[in-house]
Amino acid sequence: MSSFFHQFALSSPLFLLVLIGYGVARWGHWPQSAAEALSRFAYTIAIPAMLFRMMGDFSKMPPVDARLLLAFFGGCLIVFIIGRVVAATLFHLDGVAQSVFALGGVFSNNVILGVAVAKTTLGDASLATVSMVIVFNALILWTLVTLSVEWARHGEFSLRGFGKTLKGVLTNPIVASILAGTAWGFTALSLPASIDVPLAMLGQTAVPLSLVALGMSLAAYRIRDGIAQSPAITIIKLIVQPLVVWLLARMLGLPPLETQVVTLLAALPVGVNVYMMSQQFHTLQGSVAASLVLSTLISTFTVPLVLALVS
Repeated sequence: MSSFFHQFALSSPLFLLVLIGYGVARWGHWPQSAAEALSRFAYTIAIPAMLFRMMGDFSKMPPVDARLLLAFFGGCLIVFIIGRVVAATLFHLDGVAQSVFALGGVFSNNVILGVAVAKTTLGDASLATVSMVIVFNALILWTLVTLSVEWARHGEFSLRGFGKTLKGVLTNPIVASILAGTAWGFTALSLPASIDVPLAMLGQTAVPLSLVALGMSLAAYRIRDGIAQSPAITIIKLIVQPLVVWLLARMLGLPPLETQVVTLLAALPVGVNVYMMSQQFHTLQGSVAASLVLSTLISTFTVPLVLALVS
């Protein structure tokens, strides 16, 4: 119990920032355009600046165990299948809706919450593992759900669709900053102070700005809009996925830090990319939007609990 309260004390300020952002947008009557602008700044400038500087020291960090990818994404595949079965049997959804429903159970808010919570609770040593998952996360999971949707619609998957997904991942500011920072780190060169200092200052704003922006964005969604499926998505995301990933990590003999990181990332709430996917395929927009709010709210308590259990 003391471990839970310790983890709660570490992570609760982060979720309080989300709540502040939510309150500013909901009761402060800030326009949604302000949330979009703040989110865009955090996602395209502040977080990439932080990750670039951090990954500049990647060559000096201890090697990251590649088994963590098998533990995390193997768990994602298992839970994705479970999600499709639940969507088909309990809610009688079609193949496209099943795919989006299942994605909600495996696509975490790794960039905004993942980086912040891992840095605060597990320390800077965990960020190399987080970055590795982030690089592969969008490519693997977007490809998985695209394959699932295309198969449900046409019974086939095109290489053109995969190419578009790959291009979108590589040009993503977060992924690009991680790859660029890693490449710079292997040159063994130091950044000039005129560049490093502004990057450091921007990086210091990344966590608070991104969390406030997340809260402001959540204010646009309503829980009642998807009351049927959103609790099921939330249960799969916050309970089933971290359990499956933790079991795989233990089976693979993953070291303690990597086990904690992948379990933490699996325990995070639903990522906003799932809502983007629901809009793209015109299905379950209300349910996914509601699951964003519901899972973020409940994760205030479940994330510290998971951290306490795996630590």
